[in-house]
This record gives sequence, C-alpha cells and structure tokens, in this order.
Amino acid sequence: MPTETMRAVRLHEHGGPEVLRAEEVAVPSPGPGEVLVRVHAVGVNPPDWYLRGGLTEVPGDPGPPVGLPVIPGTDVSGVVAAVAGDVDGFAVGDEVFGLLRFPGFRGSAYAEYVAAPASDLALKPAGVDHIHAAGAPMAGLTAWQYLIEVGHDHPSPFQEHRHRPVPLGAGTTVLVNGAAGGVGHFAVQLAKWQGARVVAVASGAHEAFLDELGADQFIDYTKRRADETVHDIDLVLDTVGGPGSGRLLRTLKRGGAHFAVFPGEFDEAETARLGVTVSTSQVRSDGAQLAELGRLLDAGTVGVAIDSTFPLTEARAAHERAALGHIRGKIVLTVARD
Repeated sequence: MPTETMRAVRLHEHGGPEVLRAEEVAVPSPGPGEVLVRVHAVGVNPPDWYLRGGLTEVPGDPGPPVGLPVIPGTDVSGVVAAVAGDVDGFAVGDEVFGLLRFPGFRGSAYAEYVAAPASDLALKPAGVDHIHAAGAPMAGLTAWQYLIEVGHDHPSPFQEHRHRPVPLGAGTTVLVNGAAGGVGHFAVQLAKWQGARVVAVASGAHEAFLDELGADQFIDYTKRRADETVHDIDLVLDTVGGPGSGRLLRTLKRGGAHFAVFPGEFDEAETARLGVTVSTSQVRSDGAQLAELGRLLDAGTVGVAIDSTFPLTEARAAHERAALGHIRGKIVLTVARD
C-alpha cells in the first residue's frame, strides 16, 4: 500500500504556468468502481491549460463547476496499487493507462497516485512504455471517436445532431489539418489503418515526420493554402480551428464532411451552397475503446510521438512548452520512482 501522502501539482488560483504548484497532499482512496493507480507518466492536454487559465466547466460535463484547489490532468499510465471490492478485470500490479473522468476537470492526474474509474482504464500494451502510453488516451480517443466509432449515445454538447464518423477505406481521401499535433498524428495513422488516402497539413518542419507516419501528400501551410491546392476531399479533420477553418470547406467534394475538433468559423450559406456538412463532438473516457487502440499500439500499427518530457514537479515548464505551439505529438510528465 502507498504511503499516506504524495507529491501532486495543484492550482490554488487561475493564471499562467507559474500558478502550477508542486506540494504534498493526501493519497486518495479508491471508491466504488475505482482502482488506485501509482502513476508513472501523465499526458499533458489542452484542457489542462484551459483549467489553469480559468475555465471551470467542460462542455458535456453534467457535474458542477470544479473548485480550487484542484489537481489538473486526465491522461495517466501507471500500475494498479489497490482495487475496490466491486471491481473486476484489474488486479494489483497490472499496468494500465487511461483518460480519466472526461469530459470534466476531475481527473486529478498530475500526481503520484490517482483514484481512477475502472471503466476509464485499459491494460497498458506490454510493448509500449509508460511515457508513450500516457501520451495516447485523450488524443488517441479523440481521433478514434471522430473517425472510427463514437462509442456512446451522449448528445453532442456543440450541436443538435449526433456526430457520426464517415466510413473510411480505399477510395476515400482524408485531409488532416494540424497533422503533426497530438490528435492530428493519431488521425493520420488511423485513417491509413482504415485504408484511406491522407493529405497532411502542417508546417514544413514536420514533413519528414508525417511522411514516416504514412501521409500520401503533404501541404506546408506556410507556403500554400490547402483550399488552393487540393479538392475533392471526402473528409476534413481539422485539429486547428479558428478563423481560417471555413476555407477548408472548399477542399471538400459535394457530400463531403468537415469534422471540427476545435471551434471554427463557418458560413451556413456557403456550407449549404457547397453541399457539405460540418460536425463536432466531445471526446469521452472509454476504457474499451482504449483497449482497442492499445492493440494497435502494441502491434506497431499506430505509434505515439513524444514532443518532450518533463518531471511532474516541472509541470510549469511543460505548460510553457505547450504555449510555444508547433507541438509534434505529445508532451508528457514523468513521475520519479523511489
């Protein structure tokens, strides 16, 4: 069993990376349906800095706004240290990884131990180390739920209709905008796994990396606009969003779809004129889907790129790295072992 206290990073106020504070806190106890995980690595994701910056609710979270102090983070890889009596399928000593309690800010992953819902976890692939496993859950499940299978019946918090993936296969072309980032590099690999042709959009520094992932065509957005370069695309997965996102509609063939991972700006009249659809969704924790992704990771069909790693106690530096942008893959926090 663990000691009574642990190191964790908490927020006592909202602000810049400097408000991330490493301190001693009590080790949590697993409640019903939970296991206690001794954390080896933690994935860093956009909701972590949204919370740090002042956001207290995640769209689709039925719970109340999160209060302070709070331990940020959702993505973990580690070893099961204790199991609640009603949990089947996990035992002390199992290596696991997961996206915890998302949508929501109650993952509490920036810590040496975390009480995790068993349903959010999967066995870590034996051939994948904790650092790479911690980089997979949120980004990998986002790409999976947008492209492969939603896996739940929850309505989208962003639109009236349910998000439905587009069937992919030979003869299908997918454009991934922001292809070198966390979600983007998973999307490239999953689309290739399904047999689709992939057009990757990123800055020129990432061209060789995306070629290695299997991209069939590369567009350096600093030199060429995608909407002036390719057309007749079946699906756009946009991991960037923002004011320029509407231009990507012009790359689509009639009947094509634009999936917006981050909010974009679209003109309804132009969308109707082009005969295309726009859809967005919210990633949700799903241990069963993560197990499927884990099998692809173990087989080497899909890989996790690591942009950089930082010790847990240097979470501030990790957030400062994230703020610089142009991330290739994932930023991960490592937890020192005694």
